[in-house]
Amino acid sequence: MLTVDFDRLRVGRGTRFIDVGAGAGRHSYEALRRGAHVTAFDMDEVELKGVEDMFGAMALEGEVPPGGSGEIKVGTILDMPYEDGSFDVVLASEILEHVPEDVQAISELERILAPGGILAVTVPRWMPEAVCWALSDEYHANEGGHIRIYKADELRGKLEATGLRFTHQHHAHALHAPYWWIKCAVGVERDQHPLVRGYHQLLVWDMMKAPRTTRWAEKALNPVLGKSVALYFQKPF
Repeated sequence: MLTVDFDRLRVGRGTRFIDVGAGAGRHSYEALRRGAHVTAFDMDEVELKGVEDMFGAMALEGEVPPGGSGEIKVGTILDMPYEDGSFDVVLASEILEHVPEDVQAISELERILAPGGILAVTVPRWMPEAVCWALSDEYHANEGGHIRIYKADELRGKLEATGLRFTHQHHAHALHAPYWWIKCAVGVERDQHPLVRGYHQLLVWDMMKAPRTTRWAEKALNPVLGKSVALYFQKPF
């Protein structure tokens, strides 16, 4: 389940790509399949070990084009151990809403991006996220949870303040918004609740089968209900 448009990111063979806050690696795997030099960067060493194992499995299965490579790096977004301009594409997906010092984090994302490179940032969209907060404190008021709700214009302004040029915006995952509303309504830890379990099965079916009907439905609903907003920027030469 990808939140960003990899064609818009222009990820291909030899692209220096970093997935900041990589988590379980969903975006890192797509970049590697396209032949990029991928760095999966995260604070969670355990999750990154799983990503490293998957990189190896992908190579064994012949899913990595010649020249592609994948590595992991444990660290913090507030002080990344890379030289200025180290990456052609920088992705930070669903991470800034967790970071108290978001201006410092944004500065680091801009710093490691090469001139002419592309930065993509995704965060939970304001309206679906506000519904979740209204329904459940448990959803966000926990260690490592969401500490703010962004409006897209606010986030765009913080990124443009670094000198980056805004290029595009879209929304994603409309079908996932009701799932989280249901979880917040019944209890975020109650994964076996019939409504939660049933909707989750629908989402898994949709991701595995990608039927045309639900793909069209989500595309139509994304501008209204999209759970995430994705913003794209380019660094001037």
